Amino acid sequence: MAGGGMPWARAREVGDEGEELVCAHLEQQGWRVVDRNWRCAEGEIDIVACEGEMFVFCEVKTRRSVRFGEPVEAVGQDKARRLRTLAWAWLDAHGHRGAAFRIDLVGVLRRRDDAPLLTHLRAVA
Repeated sequence: MAGGGMPWARAREVGDEGEELVCAHLEQQGWRVVDRNWRCAEGEIDIVACEGEMFVFCEVKTRRSVRFGEPVEAVGQDKARRLRTLAWAWLDAHGHRGAAFRIDLVGVLRRRDDAPLLTHLRAVA
C-alpha cells in the first residue's frame, strides 16, 4: 500500500500517539505514570498511573474522526469487566493486592488540523 503502510500499522501508530498525549496530560495533572502497555493472558492495560495513593488504570481510545462514534463510546460492559480483571491481575503481579484503584477511560480525538481533544471519564468500571 503506497504512502501509509498497512492499515493496522497506521491504527497502532494513531493509538500510540493517543497514549503519549494521555501520559503527558496525566503528568501535567500531577499524576505519576507507573506502567504502560502491560500485558498478561487476559489482555493489555494501556496506562497505569497514580493519582496520589490511588492506582488508576486508564483505557485509551484514539480516533481520527467521529464517523463511528466518539472514542469513549468504544468501551462496552464486556470490556469494562475485562479491565477490572486486568487491574486485579496487575495489582497482584506488582505486590499491591488490596490497594485502592479505579478505572478511567480517556478518549482522544485527533482531527487533522485541530488540536487533539481529550475526554477523561473517571471511575467507569
